[in-house]
Amino acid sequence: MKSKLMSDLVTIITPCYNSSEFIEESVSSVMAQTYDNWELIIIDDASTDSSTDVIRKLENSDDRISSVFLSVNKGVAAARNVAIKKAKGKYIAFLDSDDIWLPNKLEEQISFMYKGNIAFSFTAYGLMSQDGISLGKVIKAPKVMMYQDYLKNTTIGCLTVIVDFEQIGPFEMRDLNVSEDMVLWLDIMKRGFPAFGLNVVLANYRVVGSSLSSNKRKSAAHVWKVYREVEDLSIIYSTWCFINYAFNAIRKRL
Repeated sequence: MKSKLMSDLVTIITPCYNSSEFIEESVSSVMAQTYDNWELIIIDDASTDSSTDVIRKLENSDDRISSVFLSVNKGVAAARNVAIKKAKGKYIAFLDSDDIWLPNKLEEQISFMYKGNIAFSFTAYGLMSQDGISLGKVIKAPKVMMYQDYLKNTTIGCLTVIVDFEQIGPFEMRDLNVSEDMVLWLDIMKRGFPAFGLNVVLANYRVVGSSLSSNKRKSAAHVWKVYREVEDLSIIYSTWCFINYAFNAIRKRL
């Protein structure tokens, strides 16, 4: 008989843009979950490769998978918002189309949230190459992060986040051309919901595209923009937060 903590529906949101090379592996990692009460909503953001064909095949393989095909590219925030509006689950989880979960990801994290009455959680995760080979690096999950903590240490990986939609209430990602997930986590924290970390590796983040150093520079610029233009922090406090952010970014990848 299924326990209470295994009975709640989890909505998994996966935006996709030109990810035909990876999305089947990502979805397979969802289908392999030991926690089986989930729905997966894939939002194709007007891909120009064969992603749509792959998504249709995946959708036909499991009735828990549904998809939306956008006719115009709207960006990852808008794509995720389409899925959030369609979500039926008590819990909402995020998985990008090139990342993967370990088979026990949902079961362990939902148990962690259920037992602690936690509304917002994240886990540790590993880094892998574009070819799916482990880079031998783990991003650890602190026990808890409040708003002020997260400004200085943006360690929450979107691929690991699960939120209790019933506790937190309606939300959406703001389309700001910055780190949309960072802004959402800050918004949730400002509602009074700290993020609780489960320091167990339950997902793998794929490092793809441009060079890692280029990605780091872009991320740093986005973080600064969040401080100054979104959170409206003073130049002095923004600088203090950024120094801590840079230190933690270096430390967590050593």
